[in-house]
Amino acid sequence: MLSDEASLSDEEYLRYGRQLMLAEIGEDGQVRLKGKLVLIVGLGGLGSPLALYLAGAGVGTLWLADGDTLDSSNLSRQILFDGEGLRRSKAELARERLAAYNPHVELIAINQRLDGASLPGFVAEVDLVVDCCDNLASRHAINAACVEQGKPWISAAAVGWQGQLMVRSAPEHACYACLYPADTAVRESCQSSGVTGPLVGVMGSLQALEALKLLLGRPSPVAGTLRRFDALAHEWQTLRLPADPDCPVCGRTNPALKD
Repeated sequence: MLSDEASLSDEEYLRYGRQLMLAEIGEDGQVRLKGKLVLIVGLGGLGSPLALYLAGAGVGTLWLADGDTLDSSNLSRQILFDGEGLRRSKAELARERLAAYNPHVELIAINQRLDGASLPGFVAEVDLVVDCCDNLASRHAINAACVEQGKPWISAAAVGWQGQLMVRSAPEHACYACLYPADTAVRESCQSSGVTGPLVGVMGSLQALEALKLLLGRPSPVAGTLRRFDALAHEWQTLRLPADPDCPVCGRTNPALKD
């Protein structure tokens, strides 16, 4: 029997009925999702579908972090927003939209760009971090905070017609710095090369899918790999990522990770 503190209301049973039918979720899994906290960093093309799907699935608390305001150039791919929100905080707009979408989810707007100094405090409070950023510096800061605190994270990126997905859920998995050292030069970005809207939707939806598996305590088959998607050719490539023992973030050279 579930306690009153860890149970679902009649309205929640109706809302999540199709999920409750799944053997991998059921009532216990739905209650588990209700008790989870997720930090979403970035509410653009990736964060928009991710936040909608996690809120729709009944993940209990979503921390919504983005320091930007909404611009008209965002609207072709950032499906969480519409033209009435122009020049307003994305974090606040996301909180309002998701609150209307699912009032059973707690939503916390973080109207700032998180960095190496601020991230550890937020990461410490949540069960999972999802990286939906658009720059390497933020990705490295998220990676470092999650590695140091042993928190799982999911990262995705998209530029042009190319997408990638990476999950780190165990200490033996390669971290972001194993794949892209801190001095890696950025060759392309959405600002310089553009991006197609459905591609970021695909990658953000895949982040939501893997997030639900991890929150339910199930393994992610993506963990420890880099998944690349060529949207023009509709082809996937999977690369195994061995951890770098000399990685300054997760390897033996990091004194913070030594016994």
